[in-house]
Amino acid sequence: MVRKIAITCKDFQVSAEMLEGERPKTCEAIWRALPFEAELEIWKEEVYFEIPVKIPPENPTPKTTAGDVSYWPEGPGFCIFFGKSQPVSPVNTFARITGGVEKFRAARTGDKIIVRRA
Repeated sequence: MVRKIAITCKDFQVSAEMLEGERPKTCEAIWRALPFEAELEIWKEEVYFEIPVKIPPENPTPKTTAGDVSYWPEGPGFCIFFGKSQPVSPVNTFARITGGVEKFRAARTGDKIIVRRA
């Protein structure tokens, strides 16, 4: 069974499927630490916020696509890519939003975000 996370921001919620086959250690560390609640920041077409988890690079990638949910080891940060922007340095992409990623275009720095197990 695929584990999923629910991401709530403003007046919407999206679901993301964990990519346990690609980055199992990152998925497990994030799963154990949930839920997260934070004020988000926007950088280009990316939502991010710091989380209280330290995970080393695990098959890190310098490229992302809209819908990727990634962990940024240098942050440590939780990142949601909703457009064409790319990470400033390699990330552990550990989940993929299955629909509605464009809703993050309405998000603004300072908005509250909650990430929990679905």
